[in-house]
Amino acid sequence: MQTRLAAFIKDTPEGLAANDILRQCVHCGFCLATCPTYQLIGDELDSPRGRIYLMKQVFEGATATTKTQLHLDRCLTCRSCETTCPSGVNYSRLLDIGREVVERQVGRDPLSRLTRFFLQKTLSNPSVFKQCLQWGQWLKPLLPKSIQQKIPAKAIPAKAWPKTLHRRKVITLAGCVQPALSPATNAAAARVLDRLGITLLVAEGAGCCGALSFHLNARQEALNAMRRNIDAWWPLIEDGVEAIAVTASGCAVMVKDYGQALSEDKYYAKKAQHISDLSSDISHIILNEEKTLLPLLEKKHTTLPSIAFHAPCTLQHGLKQKGLLDAFLIRCGFTLTPVKDPHLCCGSAGTYALLQPKLSEQLRDNKITALTQGAPSCIVTANIGCQTHLQAVSPVPIRHWIEVLDEVLNA
Repeated sequence: MQTRLAAFIKDTPEGLAANDILRQCVHCGFCLATCPTYQLIGDELDSPRGRIYLMKQVFEGATATTKTQLHLDRCLTCRSCETTCPSGVNYSRLLDIGREVVERQVGRDPLSRLTRFFLQKTLSNPSVFKQCLQWGQWLKPLLPKSIQQKIPAKAIPAKAWPKTLHRRKVITLAGCVQPALSPATNAAAARVLDRLGITLLVAEGAGCCGALSFHLNARQEALNAMRRNIDAWWPLIEDGVEAIAVTASGCAVMVKDYGQALSEDKYYAKKAQHISDLSSDISHIILNEEKTLLPLLEKKHTTLPSIAFHAPCTLQHGLKQKGLLDAFLIRCGFTLTPVKDPHLCCGSAGTYALLQPKLSEQLRDNKITALTQGAPSCIVTANIGCQTHLQAVSPVPIRHWIEVLDEVLNA
């Protein structure tokens, strides 16, 4: 794609990155077939190719409009198009740049600004979110059904965290909403890793990964969250921690991008890149220990339940681990029921479910239909956002896969 970027962006780091990405796109349209919003709406401006054209026009000097912003807002950033693209276009990076430029030019109305500010301050603060969740659960019977559906039920309590300290250690991220919504997840991960001779640590002072603020265009707050986490993790890394294993794939993608996000920060760039190199979804660590884990499962002589596996977009498209975890679960002995169109997003996508409820609910309902068609005993996933979003209408329990594995391994 030929480009003639305008002076305001041409020689900036963002402009140079955008120019390289735009030139990779060959207009083939393969992305249309796997774009969830295009499949629902049928408007090419709500497809990756259409959004690329819109961003290109703005980068070349055209005035952004509220319509431009609407089409960019409707994107889930699921990155399914990146998996499909034969040219390797880094669409998500281009979208991050485009959204920030359009936001500066167009702004937002007062209600939208207030909504985004509230979500950013509430969801990224674990103690504030926990209190709001408790209030919502107490008041739930008095609220309209449309709001009741968005308030999760009380979480399954966490089992005991292992007390043994092993020579091998990895860090995990407590996260911002997961401690309140699913405290059992990190505890289960610690218990599984303990059986593999690995201690799971949570660093005091670490908090939200920064994804919520980043995708709401509060970039400085996002970068500050990243710096805070790096400072919290660094002493443990210097002490020999071998990896950062995140149990929410959405957060894992963000941590994996710390190197890119802080590449222009002369004080944090090298540390951020090292963090990115060390980080992964928890499944990556478990898969590397498969030779130790499978014999432990075989000793159980237990018939494992049939489950449906929901692969979060952040796992299969963002972290490029498509097909790895579901194949591993089969090798563990689980029966996986068929799921139609597993590449399509469930509609959670961070704050998308709250900011674009109509599209999000359509995608959620389609995904539940696909996940339950094989009559599984439960659905497992790898991301707290997807888990909570889908559970609102699911007829069967939805859990993190590590919790189900923990129950079998430590029965």
